[in-house]
Amino acid sequence: MGGRRIMSDIIILKEMLQESLIASLNPHPYDINKKQVILSEPDANYSVTIDSVPNESEVIVIKTDAFIAPTTTFKSSKHECKRADFVIIINSDKHQKIIFIELKAKSTTSKESDIILQFKGARCFITYCQEIGKLFWNEPNFLENYAYRYVSIRNIGLPKKPTRNKIHPTHDLPEKMLKIGAPNRLILNQLIGN
Repeated sequence: MGGRRIMSDIIILKEMLQESLIASLNPHPYDINKKQVILSEPDANYSVTIDSVPNESEVIVIKTDAFIAPTTTFKSSKHECKRADFVIIINSDKHQKIIFIELKAKSTTSKESDIILQFKGARCFITYCQEIGKLFWNEPNFLENYAYRYVSIRNIGLPKKPTRNKIHPTHDLPEKMLKIGAPNRLILNQLIGN
């Protein structure tokens, strides 16, 4: 008697979500075993390239602000309809991480308190997806045991200056976000941290 087949969390998410919400992975220019993803805001003139991304079976990049905010359901009196720009979910032998990313053209674009709310809203979206996977895909461990990371990327496209990024030991809460300034290119491990 064979047991029930367990599907990969990444495969389930790709079955669950509309393709328009999933960012494409591109071939890495120097490493055939890795990919890269370009994170950009719709209608914005800036982007950040994330290098050394695992292959498609181990990672999904979700554009969490690409769908209409659920204001027809929620009043947003506590700003619960806000969402961060991207979520990268990694499920590999090396990592089980969910990385929430907010892009800002300038450091003055938004207050830190607003970015924290965006992270919380994106986390609620992922929790909703988790419950759908558990109930509709019958996967009781769907998106369980992942470590969360929160990353704010600012001053995108500006010339890099010798500034010190504000780093916390582990950026595992929205209030302890990792702040990265003036990047053109990042390596995924920089976002993962500890």
